[in-house]
Amino acid sequence: MQLTGAGLGLRRELADSLLTTDVDDIHFLEVAPENWLPFGGALAKKFRAITERYPVICHGLSLSLGSPDPLDVEFVKALKQFFRTHNISIYSEHLSYCSGGGHLYDLMPIPFTAAAAKYTAARIRQVQDLLEQQLVIENISYYAAPGQEMSELEFTLEVLQQADCGLLLDVNNVYVNSVNHQYDAKAFIEALPSKRIVYGHIAGHYQQSPDLLIDTHGSDVIDPVWQLLAFAYQQHGVFPTLLERDFNLPALADLRQEVQTILRIQQQNQRFGVAV
Repeated sequence: MQLTGAGLGLRRELADSLLTTDVDDIHFLEVAPENWLPFGGALAKKFRAITERYPVICHGLSLSLGSPDPLDVEFVKALKQFFRTHNISIYSEHLSYCSGGGHLYDLMPIPFTAAAAKYTAARIRQVQDLLEQQLVIENISYYAAPGQEMSELEFTLEVLQQADCGLLLDVNNVYVNSVNHQYDAKAFIEALPSKRIVYGHIAGHYQQSPDLLIDTHGSDVIDPVWQLLAFAYQQHGVFPTLLERDFNLPALADLRQEVQTILRIQQQNQRFGVAV
C-alpha cells in the first residue's frame, strides 16, 4: 500500500458516519488491531465494510517491544493472519513497553541505554521476521527517563539503524517532549532520517502547567504543533499524516476540519517534495 495525503484514527463511534458519509478528504484510516482482532459477527462485518471503502493501516497497543517478558509470538501470528485477511500492509507500534510480569495498561519509556537499544532492535527484527513485513515504530511521549545514558534522539536513531525498520513520526509527541524535557523540537526532527519516515501523527494535548504537557489526544491541535508539522515537511518532504483523537470526540464534520488543515499544510509545502 502506498499511503498519501491525510488520515484519521478510527474510533468505533465514528464507524457508522464513515460508512454513510461521502468523505473525500480522509485518504486512509488507522485502527488498533487489538480493538478488532478478537471479534466476529456484526463488528467483523462492519470492519470488513470499512476496509472495502478506505485504505486501512494498523497502529498497535500491546506488542510491548521493550518488555523483559518474552515476545508474544502467538499474538504476532494472529496479527499476521488479520493483516492478510484485510490486506493491511502497514503496521506501526510504540517505541515503548506495556508489560512486565503482567500488563501495565500504559506505555512505559524504554531506558535510553545502548543495551536497551540493542535489545529492542532485536525484538523488532524478530517481529518483522514473523510478520514478513516491515514494522514501523513511533516516537512516544514520556515523562521520566529511568537509567538514561543517551538522549531520546540518540536512542531512537540507534534503534532505527539496528532494527532496519520504519519510523512513524509523531509530531505532537516531539513537541510535548521538547517542552517537558527542554530540548529543541526542530533540531530533533531535523536529525531524523528522511528515508525511514513512513507516515506521521498529529494530535492535541493538555497543558498541565507551562512546563508540563500531557499527551492526551483529547483536544484540538494547537498552532505550534501545526507549525512543527510544516517544518517536518520542509525537512523531509511531505509524508502521509494522520489525525489522532481518542476521547472528547467531536462530530466527524469537526474532525474533518483538522484533517483538511493537514491537507492544506501539505499543499503549502509541496515544493519540498515527497518523503522517500
